[in-house]
Amino acid sequence: QVRFVESGGGSVQFGGSLRLSCVASGFTFSNYAMNWYRQAPGKEREMVARILPTGVITNYASSVKGRFTISRDNAKNTVYLQMNSLKLEDTAVYYCIRFVSDPWGQGTQLTVSS
Repeated sequence: QVRFVESGGGSVQFGGSLRLSCVASGFTFSNYAMNWYRQAPGKEREMVARILPTGVITNYASSVKGRFTISRDNAKNTVYLQMNSLKLEDTAVYYCIRFVSDPWGQGTQLTVSS
């Protein structure tokens, strides 16, 4: 079955960096675009970044553009999110997903402190 396991979250200071990873299984990873979403306390889940199957084309939410970089390793069924210049408002649980109708993983918590 389709499954996503996110990791790499933690607590960082304002301006710091962190890299999230997500291992996908249950489908042919290299055939699909992948997305990172996040959900902050009391807010709706929002898309952060998207990467097409070959990894050449990426899209970002305006709030993270220029600070976050999405990448993938199709040989490892893994998608990454490199996060730099972190802000307090980046605090959220981060999820990777293929389709929003897929079963969501447990996510990984990022907390940015001043």
